Amino acid sequence: MHPSAIVDDGATLGAGTRVWHFAHVCGGATIGAGCSLGQGVYVGNDVVIGDNVKIQNNVSVYDAVTLEDDVFCGPSMVFTNVFNPRSAVPRKDEYRRTRVRRGATLGANCTIVCGTTVGEYAFVGAGAVVSRDVPPYALVVGVPARRIGWMSRHGERLALPPSGHGEAACPATGERYRLDGDTLTPCSSPT
Repeated sequence: MHPSAIVDDGATLGAGTRVWHFAHVCGGATIGAGCSLGQGVYVGNDVVIGDNVKIQNNVSVYDAVTLEDDVFCGPSMVFTNVFNPRSAVPRKDEYRRTRVRRGATLGANCTIVCGTTVGEYAFVGAGAVVSRDVPPYALVVGVPARRIGWMSRHGERLALPPSGHGEAACPATGERYRLDGDTLTPCSSPT
């Protein structure tokens, strides 16, 4: 832990987790093993972070957010926890839960609107605004975010349309995937 970082009493950090310059972890946070919290990261009280999560510089993980194992949060990406904030209207009892499933990537400067789930191994492009659930393995970009394709577990784009039917192999590992309508599933292990 860098000397300038603050980890409040009560926070749980797993073995090998690194907390860098000017980060702040609140006392109710639970963070798994092997994580990296970059410069200026804030982690709220009601936050659960799995193992091997990478949170790049200047990301605030607010209350009601869960990041499962192997999630990547790009620099300056944003989570929210109140859907309709007003300074003069207290809404701490209206936080909407957000979940980012195992292996998902959240690109630099993207925004994840509260109450959504980002599916396992999904890939949110830089600057995208996610305002509805993202299916597993989906590649989404834009404002609002829309699906333009599919990604492998390895983080490679698959040669499949955004919707329809077909099969494709990960160019890096050879693992095969099957598209059925709007659902992508792995159908073989790498060879």
